[in-house]
Amino acid sequence: MPDNRPSGTDTTIKGMALMAGCMMVLPFMDAIAKYMANVEGMSPGQVNFYRFFFQLICILPFLLAMNGWSALSAKRPGLNLLRGVLHGAASLMFFTAVKYMPLADVFAIYFVEPFILTALSAVFLGEKVGWRRWLAIVVGFGGAMIVIQPSYAVFGLTSLLPVACAFLYALYMFLNRAIGEADAPVTMQTMAGIGGTLFMGAVLVGGNAMGQEDFAISLPTSWLALILLVILGSISGYAHLIVVRAFRMAPLSVLAPFQYFEIIAATILGYALFDDFPTVSKWVGILIIVGSGLFILWREQRRAAERRQV
Repeated sequence: MPDNRPSGTDTTIKGMALMAGCMMVLPFMDAIAKYMANVEGMSPGQVNFYRFFFQLICILPFLLAMNGWSALSAKRPGLNLLRGVLHGAASLMFFTAVKYMPLADVFAIYFVEPFILTALSAVFLGEKVGWRRWLAIVVGFGGAMIVIQPSYAVFGLTSLLPVACAFLYALYMFLNRAIGEADAPVTMQTMAGIGGTLFMGAVLVGGNAMGQEDFAISLPTSWLALILLVILGSISGYAHLIVVRAFRMAPLSVLAPFQYFEIIAATILGYALFDDFPTVSKWVGILIIVGSGLFILWREQRRAAERRQV
C-alpha cells in the first residue's frame, strides 16, 4: 500500500504557508487599533486592554475544551505571567505609535527587534556573534534611523516608541527561551493573556487617574466597535497559536524571513484605509532593515550548518 503520510518537505511547506498567512493577517490587528483610536476615539491603552481581555475570552473556552483546566496549570506561572506583562507593555507602545504614525513606518522601525535579540544573546547568553553580524546590526539600526528621522521631525519622541516596543518584545522572546518546553504553548498563551489583561487593567486605571489622554477609560460606543475589538482579540490569540504551530512544522531559519510580510500587509492596509504610503527615503530605510535582518538569518543558518558538520 502507498504511504500517504506527509513528507518532511510537505510539512515544511505547510509551516511556511501558515507563517506567511499569519504575517499577512496580524497587521489587521494594528489597523483595527489605529481605527479605534483615530475614528472611534478610544485611547490606545483602552484598546490594548480589550486586545488582551478579548484574547482571553475568545481563546480560553477552546483551550479548556482541548486541555481541560491543565491549560491554567503552568509549571512556571511567574515567568509566564511576566511574559504577558512584557507583551502587554510592548503592545501598548505599538498601539500608541500607530495612533499617531503610519502603519508601515511603525512596522519598519519595530523590525530592529531581531538585531536587539541578537545583541542581547551575545551579551547575556554568551552566544558568539561575529563581526559580520555586528556590522549587520549597526547597518540595520542605520536603516531604522532613516525611517525615524523624518518621523521624529513630525511626531517627536513618539517615533521612538516602536524601538522601545522592539526592546520589550526581545525580552519577551528571551523569556520564551528561559521557559523552554516546561509548559505547553496553549498554557503559555493562556497565562500570557491573563498577565497582559491584569497588567493593562492596572496601567489603564493608573494612567487615567493621572489624566493621560492615551489611557482614558471608555466602553465601545457602537456594535461595530465591539465587533472590531472582539476580532482584535481573536486575531491576537488564534494567530499566535498558529505561529507556534508553524514553528513546530518548519525550522526557525526557514520561517523567520516571512515576518517581513508584515511590512507588506501594513503598507497595503495603511494606504487603503488611512491613505498613508512610505516616502522614497523610508523605502530605502525599510530595505536596509530587511536586508540586514535577512543577512543575520543567513549567517545563523551557515553557522548551524557548520556546527552539524563538526
